[in-house]
Amino acid sequence: MKMRKPLLGRMRKLSAGSLLALCVGAGLALAPLALQAQDFQSTQRQALDSVVAVVNSDAIMRSELDDRMAQIEQQVQSQGGNLPPRSQLERQVLERMVMEEIQLQMAKDANLSINDTELNAQVRSIAEANSMTLEAFADALEAEGTTLAAVREEVRRELLMRQVQQRQIRSRVSISDRDVERFLSQQGQSSEQNFIEETRARHVLIALTPNRDENQARARAEEVRERIMQGADFASVAREVSDDSGSALNGGALGWVRPGQTVPAFEEAMRGLEIGQISQPVRSQFGYHLIEVEERRRQNVTQESQREQVRQAIFQRRANEELESWQQEIRSQAFVDIRL
Repeated sequence: MKMRKPLLGRMRKLSAGSLLALCVGAGLALAPLALQAQDFQSTQRQALDSVVAVVNSDAIMRSELDDRMAQIEQQVQSQGGNLPPRSQLERQVLERMVMEEIQLQMAKDANLSINDTELNAQVRSIAEANSMTLEAFADALEAEGTTLAAVREEVRRELLMRQVQQRQIRSRVSISDRDVERFLSQQGQSSEQNFIEETRARHVLIALTPNRDENQARARAEEVRERIMQGADFASVAREVSDDSGSALNGGALGWVRPGQTVPAFEEAMRGLEIGQISQPVRSQFGYHLIEVEERRRQNVTQESQREQVRQAIFQRRANEELESWQQEIRSQAFVDIRL
């Protein structure tokens, strides 16, 4: 059984189950190299390695940035896509690595850890999402020049960052009974209404960053949409390019989404799509989204569960908004010295 390429190599995204449905890296496969060539390259890289960024007391090395760049470039080339100029891409990738490093440092300072049971379950879910057993998944990884251990380490890092985000955001968001009543009223729902419509959707997020302005983000989103419309697999593209760390590892899947769980601009655009249709770039406070609706269904809910679901929907939307502010805060508070 052949494995889908985007699940190979270093994986930079969280799978389903993240606290934040629309949070704001992509990991891609490296081509196998002969052992002798690897040894030579490693020796040469050690001799030429340098610091490209200092983040508080830690450093990001040129070799780490080059590895990430090589993964992205090879994946995009294999799918016939286009990349921005190398210098621009380097800045974008390095900024992402800086944000990851800040959050991992916070996890270390808080003595956070991921137990083997949770890590194994997460890795197994990735294999199952690709219709493979864990053993077949490991074999396919080795065939592409990486290892299951390397993937486990990448997933561990992502789960640590998710823990940090959950801890920080939960303390910044509170939902009152009045909030729930107001939402029900605005949605035209009453205590007698027991049916709601859910949408199963995927998305790609192209975020605005210090190195990617409004016009660049929209142009990038349009370029990505064109790739999908020309036949590229939506899930594969999401794993490669999406800036939503809560869904990209799972191919951009958001699962079943209920009214109020996403920000208004996203929800409005999603509601207007036919099943299988790809949206035009949709602007929200997070950047530009490309949305694909996979399925819709009506769900019967009890009054009690309905109120709890509304509470969770409000929390998730506010958490998404708080995440962006929090990430800007920790970036501004950290000592970052970019040396590109």
